[in-house]
Amino acid sequence: MMNFSSHRSPVYSTNGIVATSQPLATAAGLEILAKGGNAADAAVAAGAALNVTEPTSTGIGGDMFALYFSADTKRVTALNGSGRAPSALTLDRLKTSGFASSIPAFHPYTVTVPGACAGWFDLIQKHGSLSMSEILAPAIRLASDGFPVAPITSYFWGRGVQRQLASAPNGQELTIDGRGPNAGEIFRNSGLAKTFETIAREGASAFYQGEIAEAIVAVLNEAGGCLSADDLASHTSTWEEPISVDYRGYRVYECPPNGQGITALIALNILEGFDLASLESLSIEKMHLMIEAMRLAFADASWYVSDPKFSNIPINELLSKEYASHRRKLINTQSAIRNIERGVPVSSSDTVYLSVVDKFGNACSFINSNYMGFGTGIVPKGWGFTLQNRGHNFSLDPNHPNALAPRKRPYHTIIPAMVTKLTAKSAKHAKNQEILSGLSELRGSKDSFEESLYASYGVMGGFMQPQGHVQVLSALVDDGLDPQSALDRSRFCIDVDESGGRVAIEEGMPEGTFNGLQKMGHPVYSVTGYERALFGRGQVILRDAKTGVLCGGSDPRADGYAGTLV
Repeated sequence: MMNFSSHRSPVYSTNGIVATSQPLATAAGLEILAKGGNAADAAVAAGAALNVTEPTSTGIGGDMFALYFSADTKRVTALNGSGRAPSALTLDRLKTSGFASSIPAFHPYTVTVPGACAGWFDLIQKHGSLSMSEILAPAIRLASDGFPVAPITSYFWGRGVQRQLASAPNGQELTIDGRGPNAGEIFRNSGLAKTFETIAREGASAFYQGEIAEAIVAVLNEAGGCLSADDLASHTSTWEEPISVDYRGYRVYECPPNGQGITALIALNILEGFDLASLESLSIEKMHLMIEAMRLAFADASWYVSDPKFSNIPINELLSKEYASHRRKLINTQSAIRNIERGVPVSSSDTVYLSVVDKFGNACSFINSNYMGFGTGIVPKGWGFTLQNRGHNFSLDPNHPNALAPRKRPYHTIIPAMVTKLTAKSAKHAKNQEILSGLSELRGSKDSFEESLYASYGVMGGFMQPQGHVQVLSALVDDGLDPQSALDRSRFCIDVDESGGRVAIEEGMPEGTFNGLQKMGHPVYSVTGYERALFGRGQVILRDAKTGVLCGGSDPRADGYAGTLV
C-alpha cells in the first residue's frame, strides 16, 4: 500500500526550480537550466524525459498545452498543442461500426492526431533559447542507456500492461517479456531514443511526414482505425489568448477551450463570494462550498467546452462576475444541490504536469498526456511510444457542441495554470488595491495594474484537474500554505459522469468532515492507497516578486520532486 505519512519540506532557490513527477525528469530539466537554457527549454527537456520514465501517463503520441510567463514582457502566452479527429471519422461511420452512443476507450477510432511533437517545437521556436538536439539529449540518453523505474510508476505500468499493452498492436515494445518493469529494474527504450534522435536531427516534420508518420498510419490501419497521412501532415498547433479571472488580487490564467481550464475559473469566481479564509481548513463548511462550486462549474463546462472553430462559446459571459453571482445563489450552505443543470449566460487523463521557473523569472506551466494511462496502448512498430485515446472525449450526440466531427478537437482535460499578482501602478489607482483583495470585481482599467509572476502550477489527472487547480490555489491564497503543504493536503474529487455524482474523499480528510458532508447529502466515499492517484499529482512553484526567491513543491502522490540548481 502507498503511504503518504512522510514529511517533505518545500524547496527554496534563486537559481531556478524544476518540479516534475519523476526525479530523473527533474534532473533533465535542471541539466538544461545549467547549460543556460530558460524555462521553455527545461520544460520540453523534462517533458521528453517524462515520456521515457513515465510512459504510463505521457508521451509524444499524445497532446500538450503550455502557458508561458515572460519576465521581459510580463505577459502570459497560451499554446494549444492538441490534435484533431481524423478527416474520415464521422458520426455516420461510427454508427455503421456499431458505436451509436460511445467509442470503446482503447479503440483506434479514439486516436486523434498527436499534437505533442509540434507543440514542443513551437514552444521552443517562440520562447526557447537552445537547439532541440541539446534539449532532447537527456531524454535520448535515458531511453538508450536505460533507467531504473520508480515504484509508483512501476505499479501503474503493470496495470497498463493488463489494460492495454498486452492486447494492443506492438504493445510488447513497452514491456519486459510481456510484463511491466519492477521498481528499480532497468528499462531501455531504443525505439523512443530513435524517435527523439530523428526529430532532433530533422525537426517536427519528421514526425508528421516521415517514417514515423508512415508507421503511425500503418499500425492504425492494421488495428482498424482511419487516421491518414494527410491528417498528420496538415496538423498545426495554435497560439491563443489565455483566459483569466481575478481572484482576491491574483489573476489566474488558463488555456481557453477546447481545454477545460474554464471550469476552474468559473468555480473560483463563484467561491470568491465566500470568505473561505475564515473557515477552518478541510472543514465541513469549506469542503461543501468548494464541492458545490465545482459541480456548478462542471455543469457548464460539460456543455460549453468544445472546439471553438465549430461552435460559439460564450467565454466572456461564463467568466463574468455577474454570472458567478447568479450561479452562487444556487448554493445552499446547509445541503447539497440536487440535479444541477448548466446555466445560460447572456451577453452584456492520466497525464504528466511539470513546472519550471528559471533564475530570470520566466515560467513555463507545461502538461502532456496520453489520456488514459498508455492511451490506446497501440505502438507504431519500432518507435517506442503509444498513441493517445483523446477522441474518447467526443460526444456522439449530434446536437452537442462537443459532437465528433472530422478535423475537430475534442473536449480536453489537460490544463496548465499560471497566476500573477496584481499591484496598483500608482497612488492614483492604489485605492483599487483594496478591491483587488476583496470580493468585488476589479474596477478600472487593467492598464492601471502591473502583473508579477506569483505561481506556475497544475494538478494532473483527467477531470480532477480543475478540481485540483481550485483546491490547491485556495490552499495557497486563502490559507497561506507553502507549495508543498498545499500539495500534501487531502482532496476531494467529484465523479463528473453524471449530475450529483459521487464524491471521492481522500484518506487524511477529517472523519468529522466526511460524516458531515454525508449528512448534507453528498454521496461521499473514501479512497486510500495507490488509488489516491485519483486526486491528481501536482507541481507548484511560487516566486517572490521583491526578492526573486522561488519556492517549489511536488505532489507526494507521485515519484517526483522539486529540484534546484546550486
